[in-house]
Amino acid sequence: MYDDKLARIRKLLAQAEDPAATTAEAEAFNAKAAELMARHGVDAALLAAADPGREVVGDLTVELLAPYAYEKGTLGAAVARGLRCSAVLRKQRGGGETAHSLHLFGHTTDLVLAEMLLTSLMVQGTGELTRRPVPPGEHPAAYRRTWWLGFASAIGRRLEEAEAAAARDSEADFAAVGTSAALVLADRATLAERSAADAYPRLRTARPRYLSGGGIADGHAAGERADLGRATRVRAADRKRLG
Repeated sequence: MYDDKLARIRKLLAQAEDPAATTAEAEAFNAKAAELMARHGVDAALLAAADPGREVVGDLTVELLAPYAYEKGTLGAAVARGLRCSAVLRKQRGGGETAHSLHLFGHTTDLVLAEMLLTSLMVQGTGELTRRPVPPGEHPAAYRRTWWLGFASAIGRRLEEAEAAAARDSEADFAAVGTSAALVLADRATLAERSAADAYPRLRTARPRYLSGGGIADGHAAGERADLGRATRVRAADRKRLG
């Protein structure tokens, strides 16, 4: 059932990205895919509540490519949080360079959706920022760093609203199995956090960063426009999955 739904989402996304599709058709395919993605995670939680043990907490690693890898990690954390996953930003120094990656923890379905959506948003954000000229008087790097933070903020808010709406729509179904959507979804997020804490017992909260760029508002506006239903197709060799 999970595979069928994911296959349907991917098919809709592929149809939307087909050059032969009209603008209206592409918008319709994307809208339906966005609706199914928001609903799919909640449905998976409902099925797991009725059949404990159906899904396990696993993890996967997403590489964050330069430039602005740290800021892209902020976007990844927002996506993870919105889909009941926990994210740990990792830095590895070597050869005079620093490599960043995001270690995600969560239930299988939530991880699949988080990786799919994060990959799409990385591509959308990079394309948007590449096309946007840096405003006069702004330092390019400072502007783009804060742009990514604004983008992540908007995405996080939109995901929170979409997931809350999907949970409300499913409340009667959760009640039928003797629980509530809020309780089940909160439990899934808690289990993801515990898994991350077990893997990183000495994890520290990052220090606040004070950036001088003025790109937050522009990035936030781009995040409001971003399509939460369009995902890019990624080769399996380019990602590492566990769980």
